Amino acid sequence: MRLESFTRSSRPKILIVLHQENSSSGRVGQELVKRGFALDVRKPRFGDSLPETMSDHAGAVIFGGPMSANDPDGFVLKEIDWIKVPLREQKPFLGICLGAQMMVKQLGGTVSSHRDELVEIGYYPLQPTAAGEILMTWPKKVYQWHREGFDLPASCDLLASGPTYANQAIRYGTNAFGIQFHPELTHSMLVRWTTKGAPRMSLPGAQQRGDHFAGRYIYDAAVKAWLDRFLDLWIGTVDAPVSCGLRERTAAE
Repeated sequence: MRLESFTRSSRPKILIVLHQENSSSGRVGQELVKRGFALDVRKPRFGDSLPETMSDHAGAVIFGGPMSANDPDGFVLKEIDWIKVPLREQKPFLGICLGAQMMVKQLGGTVSSHRDELVEIGYYPLQPTAAGEILMTWPKKVYQWHREGFDLPASCDLLASGPTYANQAIRYGTNAFGIQFHPELTHSMLVRWTTKGAPRMSLPGAQQRGDHFAGRYIYDAAVKAWLDRFLDLWIGTVDAPVSCGLRERTAAE
């Protein structure tokens, strides 16, 4: 049975929004299943609907894709508008790359390319802010694949920054988060992305394919540890859910 088809009705569901026919929720989906959740996978780009309420879902994750949050396509506009549902109902929400940019658009912010047309494709430095350090330990470098970034809406807190795209992780309220990087990346996804997306490695600022695999060898363990910690604080497990949003670390942690 494929991971994406694991949707037992007896288990709390996480809404998973993907943007390509063969996209995967990767490590994020794997870790959510390990925590006892079922994955309700929707692909609005291919005609799937999105729920009018989050009453049947414990949380939602919108993943990345090759399109822009500024595109006029109907499914892009639909997803941006829909994000108001988990935000209004204060259900755990996570936007990854495009998903984060969509959340920013929903909150009235802007998404744009770098002023020097630089991209981030590969592993790049990540620096937590004081607010981010209070929450958890962050990896020194994370995997990126984007040519646009987002500004910081006045309603959001900046949790982590980077030298090329300043806004890398943001929080809205207590349990809605947007991250520019890709903690869901598995080895097979890395092979696929760097094969099908090879032409993008010629863009300014992009790293070469060998650097991607070398970076994974060095930094992936810390990224996985970050994801485990983030999920602990953001959603918890089916047996021990987080009921009031992500909490700050205690001195003992």
